[in-house]
Amino acid sequence: MENYVIVRPQHLNHNGHLFGGQTLQWIDEFSWIAATIEFPGNKFVTKYIGEASFNRGIPLGAIVKFDIKMKRKGITSVTYQCDVYIVDDKPENREPVFSSPITFTAVGDDGHRTAIK
Repeated sequence: MENYVIVRPQHLNHNGHLFGGQTLQWIDEFSWIAATIEFPGNKFVTKYIGEASFNRGIPLGAIVKFDIKMKRKGITSVTYQCDVYIVDDKPENREPVFSSPITFTAVGDDGHRTAIK
């Protein structure tokens, strides 16, 4: 699944680049949407986001692509790989500016883990 956003002034940190917390919020939201669409009828909660390592800043006005692919499905959890790119980057800069796995656990109405349907 792919999602795109435009970096706007309200997304910037004090150095004029995309705030890391905003990036993590989008990763969590877009990956949750992927899990919910791929496994309808389940309720998912975020269990784990891998190491947050940013390769470089993302400037104001950049179009940012979130490429989310299922990596592993277990009985009660599913892990996605999320790679973040600047779409309008030069070809030599097309490496992900951020990359991380994210895992969701399926929960029942009682909030306890349950098997993915």
